[in-house]
Amino acid sequence: MGPAPSFRTIIHVDMDAFYASVEQRDRPEIRGLPVIVGADPRGRGVVSAASYEARRFGVHSAMPITRAYRLCPEGVYLRVDMDKYAAVSREIMSFLADFTPLVEPLSIDEAFLDVTASRALHGDGPAIARQIKAGIRARVNLTASVGVASNMFVAKIASDLEKPNGMVVVEPGREAEFLAPLPVSRLWGVGKVTGAELEGMGIRTIGQLARIPAAHLEARFGQHGPGLLDLARGLDERRVEPDGAPKSMGAEETFGRDTHDVDLLRATLREQSERVARELRAEHYAGRTVTLKLRFADFSTITRARTGDPTQDGLVIFRAVDALFSRVRLSQAVRLIGVSVSGLGPPQSGQLSLLAPDTIRRERLARAVDRLASRFGDAAVRPASLMKRRPRAERASPEEPER
Repeated sequence: MGPAPSFRTIIHVDMDAFYASVEQRDRPEIRGLPVIVGADPRGRGVVSAASYEARRFGVHSAMPITRAYRLCPEGVYLRVDMDKYAAVSREIMSFLADFTPLVEPLSIDEAFLDVTASRALHGDGPAIARQIKAGIRARVNLTASVGVASNMFVAKIASDLEKPNGMVVVEPGREAEFLAPLPVSRLWGVGKVTGAELEGMGIRTIGQLARIPAAHLEARFGQHGPGLLDLARGLDERRVEPDGAPKSMGAEETFGRDTHDVDLLRATLREQSERVARELRAEHYAGRTVTLKLRFADFSTITRARTGDPTQDGLVIFRAVDALFSRVRLSQAVRLIGVSVSGLGPPQSGQLSLLAPDTIRRERLARAVDRLASRFGDAAVRPASLMKRRPRAERASPEEPER
């Protein structure tokens, strides 16, 4: 038996229209119908997910929900049920870990796997990919599209080409050939500005870019240029990094009407702080940096941040973000407000005897509230300051951990 091949085998798994597909799975009466998951179509939020039936009407994720309704008024509009989607995601990620410990989730519905060391046990890359697709279908009754390649970038591009329920395999050594006919906009780092510059240079496909001298691209795009060239030639040395901590956790809301109401804004921040704190505790993280985000009526956006000791306490998060908010001059009405916590690491809780008495009481209270929320829902227990009825806010696309 000869030596094992030297190339890596990377698989990118991407669930198909995940939120919408979960809803169609659980509600037989809406299967085959255009399903749009997101904000209230009468509000000002966005689309979180659209089924493939809805996409035929031009609806896609991140689109304003009002535009989606104009394009597809006969669609089925559902609110986001993040707890349900997260539970399905955990089951999928647990299954993927059966093939290799090298699993790097990118988001709730996609992940990279490095199965190089798994080939002797499970077969080559395509064989493992077929097992993954069949296993996901058997376990959660959903479809996934997969890409198989020798590196992460090419595997991710491959998984997107034959959705839904697709499988694309790029043989080692044929990466550049595979990428060449694709539009240059497929490259990571090519947005509207860079794309327009490349088009001005007569470059429309990845293959055309791959033939440009590195010095020419560096002169035009600086340090970004050589990186673009490597990707265009199918080169990507990054490694799959399992168990990567999220960069941040947060919550944000878009109001039904732009508002100057400071009491409403502060109450929203209080509620968001508790929501973020519950998520931190659930995922066993504490964060050092609290960030306030405000988007105004003219769509201008500002952020303000404050760094302190690691925390997963909703009151501490609120006090930090409220201090930031108090220093902002509201020269115009607010459209969106949000809180996020970053600089995540393990919590300092656990050894309660080492903490101050007030901190101990709040941590024990928080754990009790978490148990109640888990059983009866997030609204079961709320701070007294939130009991005063406030105008209803439309939540924008739920913010997930950034990886």
